[in-house]
Amino acid sequence: MGGAPYAGGLEMTSPFGTIVSSNITPDRQFGIGAYSYADFARALREGIAPGNKRLYPAMPYVSFSKVPDGDMRALYAYMMNGVQPVAKPAPPTHVPFPFNQRWALAFWDLVFAPSGQFQPRFDHDAQWNRGAYLVQSLGHCGSCHTPRGAGYQERGYDDSSSNYLAGGVNDNWYAPNLRGDTGSGLGRGSQDELAAFLKTGHGAGIAVFGSMVETVEGSLQYLSNDDLHAIARYLKTLPATGAADGQYKPSPQSGTVEKTRAPDKPSATGAAVYASFCAQCHQANGTGIPQTFPKLAGNQAVISEDTTSLIRLLVEGGNSPATANGPPRQAMPAFSGILTDGQIAEVLTFIRGSWGNDARPVTTSNVASLRSKLHK
Repeated sequence: MGGAPYAGGLEMTSPFGTIVSSNITPDRQFGIGAYSYADFARALREGIAPGNKRLYPAMPYVSFSKVPDGDMRALYAYMMNGVQPVAKPAPPTHVPFPFNQRWALAFWDLVFAPSGQFQPRFDHDAQWNRGAYLVQSLGHCGSCHTPRGAGYQERGYDDSSSNYLAGGVNDNWYAPNLRGDTGSGLGRGSQDELAAFLKTGHGAGIAVFGSMVETVEGSLQYLSNDDLHAIARYLKTLPATGAADGQYKPSPQSGTVEKTRAPDKPSATGAAVYASFCAQCHQANGTGIPQTFPKLAGNQAVISEDTTSLIRLLVEGGNSPATANGPPRQAMPAFSGILTDGQIAEVLTFIRGSWGNDARPVTTSNVASLRSKLHK
């Protein structure tokens, strides 16, 4: 971040060590300027650079394998002619033995990496197929949003798998479920709201956070409206996972809705912390301020079974994206030096059990565990 475009140097954490992105500008010495089209296509589709150097699957060649020749040639032309060369090497990747033995990735590829370009489904229309192609290939949405298996492989590469886009933890962020679940998934939003969310980072009263901010700012906001709606159309057809999850059960005008996962009585400590530090932006009733501060009542990220991102946001803070067509960027402060682990757990438990939210409590050990990983 903050460096020259495409010059590399981005650190990506994995269970096997930190992988550093390479320089992919058209510089002939330090970038990919000496790549032929065949070299370029092989690296993107197979994860093999010139000299038979195998790439770590942090570079999503498992998704890019689906890109057809027309789009691959257009991408090659852009990278070679539309990007400024940067004559600077990216820092090398250093991972511990045995993961630094790149030759072993041949076996990983043999077992886990799919092959073959995207094939349209004739039982769906052109818009659905366009969305499926963008999500599964160039968008590589599954890299973050699909859970990983024991070999760190994605547990599904398209909608034929019920695990595809069911949510996953990467780099200590939880990339949420993009399937039809009404709790943490996309079951309650409309196609139009989802398309707006992808373009501006805001939609249906919620906002993107974490690494998705960069995705909206650097990529999704530039898609055409047709492509945004194609993606939204495709995602809205994915069935729910049916997994245990928090729910949103707004109370009727008379009476209350029985909670099944959240505490029946909110914590006094959590309520006090919320009133002191959160209510000014997110409002006392959790409704937020449209296009400014996200709502917490019914927010899919709030009631998700996985609380990784919620805890990280309170510990580190964050910001909404700045886009050409969206509202101004807003920042959320970090509370790591203000609130204790117990207070963070209490306020998140309060939020996850108020205003119709019905999600399991957050424990002090949940907070302490993540803070230790973040070294905060």
